[in-house]
Amino acid sequence: MSKLLSTSDYLKLPELFYQYVSPEAAFEPKYNIFNENLAKELNLDTDYLLSNEGLAILSGKETTHLTPIAQAYMGHQFGNLTMLGDGRAILLGELKNNLDLQLKGGGLTPFSRGGDGMATLGPMLREYIISEAMHALKIPTTRSLAVIETGKEVLRNRLEKGALVVRLASSHLRVGTFQYASYYGELEDLQKLADYAINKHYPHLKQMTSPYLSLFKTVIKKQAKLIADWQLVGFIHGVMNTDNMTISGETIDYGPCAFLDIYKNDQVFSSIDFYGRYAYNEQPQIGLWNLTRFAEAIIPLLHDDQDEAINLAKKELNTYIDLFEHFLQEGQLKKIGLTENTPENIQLINQLFKIMEDEKRDYTETFRALTLQDKNALNLNNSEKLQEWYNIWIELITPHLEESINIMKQANPAFIPRNYLVEEAISEVITTGKQTKLKDLLNKLENPYAYSEDQLAYIFPEDKYDENYQTFCGT
Repeated sequence: MSKLLSTSDYLKLPELFYQYVSPEAAFEPKYNIFNENLAKELNLDTDYLLSNEGLAILSGKETTHLTPIAQAYMGHQFGNLTMLGDGRAILLGELKNNLDLQLKGGGLTPFSRGGDGMATLGPMLREYIISEAMHALKIPTTRSLAVIETGKEVLRNRLEKGALVVRLASSHLRVGTFQYASYYGELEDLQKLADYAINKHYPHLKQMTSPYLSLFKTVIKKQAKLIADWQLVGFIHGVMNTDNMTISGETIDYGPCAFLDIYKNDQVFSSIDFYGRYAYNEQPQIGLWNLTRFAEAIIPLLHDDQDEAINLAKKELNTYIDLFEHFLQEGQLKKIGLTENTPENIQLINQLFKIMEDEKRDYTETFRALTLQDKNALNLNNSEKLQEWYNIWIELITPHLEESINIMKQANPAFIPRNYLVEEAISEVITTGKQTKLKDLLNKLENPYAYSEDQLAYIFPEDKYDENYQTFCGT
């Protein structure tokens, strides 16, 4: 056991679920950025982590007392089931608080599928920025402890700096892990995986009459809430394959992700999502699709009689839409300072979204301006429809104005990781080695609901909007 890590309890599972590996990415590792706030939150020894010994362990260069593994799983990638596994991620071990510590970009694994197992600096910085922003937005997520330059160059379209991100998660169990167990394993293997998931995340379910059905119910509720949270801040994941849906309900794998600027319901940013499968408005339905694949994988655990098991699964899947709508509508109403879920209030928020889309209004700025009752920022003089809507809304909340504004300030971020800000910060690091923009961005993202003066000065400039903006997976 190292001073920092212990062997992952994932090794208690049958060897079917993993392969032993040796991280090879780090040649001359050095920190590009280290998350001191996260280290303090977890009560980790920051001085030790920043030492040469700590760096050697976090980069995977020193694994003498560890048992690094690559996890096996499958995934429906854009609808097609494929054997996957960690192609460039290596689970180093477990922190003392039971968090997985994984290196993304750690080098070749048995699952690399012809890839090099490496990662480059730009995409790893993107994962660091967005995952920390999501945490600050109070959305369940994996976290980034550090981005480490490996000292190697990696060939993509050109030679780029190699890097890895040190990722922390409550686990890396995915829907695809269960698909893999169902496809390649025996019933005993599937049961052991489900027991492991329950022990790891939901130990209280062991007391239930049907713990595996209770696990399924819990995962459905977690995902309904998570995807509603995404929608409420305009987050588009970009690659919602079944291997990117966690059993814990945490957001994972920040590849071609981005946030809405102009509100466009069918917005797609990912360069590889040619048909809009994972568009903003498709995310809720894809959540249900992925959960259906989860149900198919665990059918043998739900009941001894297959027909009864299928009926139980269908019954629970039918709760997803209602759960999602509940979480979404509750959050949407808070964005305009309302708490009562009445048909009239739902109609009011839906009218606003229709106006926003028709008039190509910025998602975050619209709600921020409403929170501040900033008529100039809303440009009401040039919109008869929004002026009419605003008059109805302000009259509705005026009797409890202070309470409504407080609700809105907690529901509407004043600052998000704008696409252009993320790109500018990453570009500065890569081209000059400076981190002025990166640190300024991260500082403002620490409390996106602060409504501080420097955040309020960051009104989104129209000339920074790029309707053709694309994001890439980084492999």
